[in-house]
Amino acid sequence: MITSVNNKIIKDLMKLKQKKYRQDYYLVESKHLVDEAIKKGVADLIISTKPVETDMDSIEVSKEVMEKLAFTKTPQSIMARCKKIENEEMIEGSRYLILDSLQDPGNVGTLIRTALAFGIDQVILSHQSVDIYNDKVLRSMQGAHFHLSCIYRDLKEIIPLLQEKGVTVVGSALENGKDIHLLEKKEKMAFVLGNEGNGMSQEIIDICDVIGYIPIDTIESLNVAIAGSIMMYHFK
Repeated sequence: MITSVNNKIIKDLMKLKQKKYRQDYYLVESKHLVDEAIKKGVADLIISTKPVETDMDSIEVSKEVMEKLAFTKTPQSIMARCKKIENEEMIEGSRYLILDSLQDPGNVGTLIRTALAFGIDQVILSHQSVDIYNDKVLRSMQGAHFHLSCIYRDLKEIIPLLQEKGVTVVGSALENGKDIHLLEKKEKMAFVLGNEGNGMSQEIIDICDVIGYIPIDTIESLNVAIAGSIMMYHFK
């Protein structure tokens, strides 16, 4: 079904490039992400520079309009408007990834994608973390968020709730930390990663059950996405 294109539709779509307007919808770009969104059932409008065969609402736009809507300099010919999944709650699981004020879109996207690969049941982000519907995060996740629950919560509230459910919360820091090889693998675990520049906030460190670190040689520290991936794999 082709929806007639008018300026209001384009203006509304353009607004979705800004976080403050992404209350209910967001845009994905590239055939892969559009296909994933359709499979998940969250795409409600296809935007394309070519005719598309679909039962969904779709609009055909010029290449010039697509370039304005897209986030990349040389966009593919298709995008989709997607409905945000609302009211997701903390789920009953055995592995959680907790992100404390992570700001780099590439790091967050990589961590979420890796979390899906290594059996994490849910990703919990602090309200100070980057928006997962940021275009750079979306590209880095490569559709992982369609298959893995990601929620924003106050970490000072959610960590005690996890602990009440028998989840061992492992923070990550060099100071006063234990080599992760010496930490016991538990049935239920959550791994907390801190901000790229400042690490975990002290108030979050204080409520973790244990602090772990990855022993390394020569350099002082690892990129947070690499460190998080190692921890998730180690305790998989």
